[in-house]
Amino acid sequence: MMVRHRRAPGAPPVTQRLRKGARGDAMAEPINAEPTSELCPVDAKEELLKECNNIWKELEECQSKLMLLGIETLLQSDTKLALLMLQWKALIVDYQECHERSPETISTNPDVLLELGKEELQKVKNDLEKVLSAVCSKNKQLEEDLKRGLEELHNKMLQLKTYKKELLSALGEFLDEHFPLPKDSGSAINKNFSSEPAVELLALQEILEILINKLMATPHEPYVTINESFWPPYVELLLRFGMALRHPEDPNRMRLEAFHK
Repeated sequence: MMVRHRRAPGAPPVTQRLRKGARGDAMAEPINAEPTSELCPVDAKEELLKECNNIWKELEECQSKLMLLGIETLLQSDTKLALLMLQWKALIVDYQECHERSPETISTNPDVLLELGKEELQKVKNDLEKVLSAVCSKNKQLEEDLKRGLEELHNKMLQLKTYKKELLSALGEFLDEHFPLPKDSGSAINKNFSSEPAVELLALQEILEILINKLMATPHEPYVTINESFWPPYVELLLRFGMALRHPEDPNRMRLEAFHK
């Protein structure tokens, strides 16, 4: 509030009074200057800022303590289960409401509906194109994998065939050396001395090959009929050492023991 001194009626102005006082005509009256300071003093502002700074420092200290402690409030298992059940029930209610709610018509203007339909169809088209691209890429990858797998199987088959030939060759050499046919019995002698030609005996390697091929070709029926070309000592040898088994109902048939199982 500005305070001003009123001049008494008939009193000379202030300047005149100053002049009189300077000349010594009259004593200079004291002059009251107008106050220029605001209502809120500077000290009050500084005190308010100081309080705000102190409060901010306390907040920073509390935050730093919480960060150091790192205390997390953990819910109990029962409380977690209860919250999950409530969320599940709320989701079920929302689902039922969405399922029972009838679709709202956006607009009755056919032009607007046509444009919206075009936009939806374009979105569906873009999604289908993405799916088609992904399927084509997946099919291409599967074809490459299948081709690579067939090449690997073909190479393995070639390796197995080569290994089989090597094994049969080594087996033939071993059997020819240790289990040869009788020298004077290259062919079976006809017991009745008839004009029918004698049956040629099979080597032990040939008998084994027949049994192996039969087992691999028809594993459900691996038995081979023992005919006159099978030299009896070879048959007894295979049966005695467990390399072959007789048919339980027909002693004239035998099979190779399934060592691969």
